[in-house]
Amino acid sequence: MRGRTLSYAILAAGAFITTFPFVWMISTAFKTLPEAISTPLVLFPRHWQWHNLLDTFKAAPFGAYFLNSFIVAVAVTASVIATSLMAGYAFARLEFPAKRLIFGLVLATMMIPFEVTLIPNFAIIYKLGWYNRYPALIVPWCANAFSIFLMRQAFLALPADYFDAAKVDGCGHLRFLIRIAAPLVKPMVVTVGLFAFLGSYNSLIWPLVVTSEDRMRVVQVGLTVFSGAEGVRLHLLMCASTIVILPTVALYFAAQKYFLEGSLGAGIKG
Repeated sequence: MRGRTLSYAILAAGAFITTFPFVWMISTAFKTLPEAISTPLVLFPRHWQWHNLLDTFKAAPFGAYFLNSFIVAVAVTASVIATSLMAGYAFARLEFPAKRLIFGLVLATMMIPFEVTLIPNFAIIYKLGWYNRYPALIVPWCANAFSIFLMRQAFLALPADYFDAAKVDGCGHLRFLIRIAAPLVKPMVVTVGLFAFLGSYNSLIWPLVVTSEDRMRVVQVGLTVFSGAEGVRLHLLMCASTIVILPTVALYFAAQKYFLEGSLGAGIKG
């Protein structure tokens, strides 16, 4: 009994520590600026400032920012799923020269810091004429080593009998991948898509580097408009952050079941 009580207490403390920043962010979104920056901390506003929502959208064209973010995030997610499925299947079930070496090199790219490739990638984007265009925000992130690794692990976990039976029936690799293998690893596909969407939607540095016009900005860059030489408009920044985080929270809860299944199954077989 004591052990269970202690476990509940630890879990409750962890839940409080995890959720408190979100509660503070949401409550601050509806405070006045003096309340938002006051010390000691005032958790809930004395009078809820609902007009902060309107003021947030007046401060910057968040409608255009959201549209750009969703276009980029959906395109990146679809591309990552496609490339990860094909590459993961190839590394798991196809035999070709230097397969292990090539897979090792793909995994090695995960060790390269983003800052190292920032300037070369920008130079390539600029020479291609993609500055302030959607391809600059999408193309560099259409594939990544971590997603390929996850898909390879998922395909390795499938029984070899499926592959053998499909081969006997004359099913080609591409048809087998699309019609049989991909549906069988649906939890991992959803996990890869979720990671890709969140990574793209939450990106800040790269969109800030390759865009300079409001029409091409994304929501994460839009949050920077509330910080300037005169200081930070904390109440509006928290209001904008609350609005920006809602799609990712909704997406996580919608895909939570598949995300947990995919995460638990990622390391079944190496």
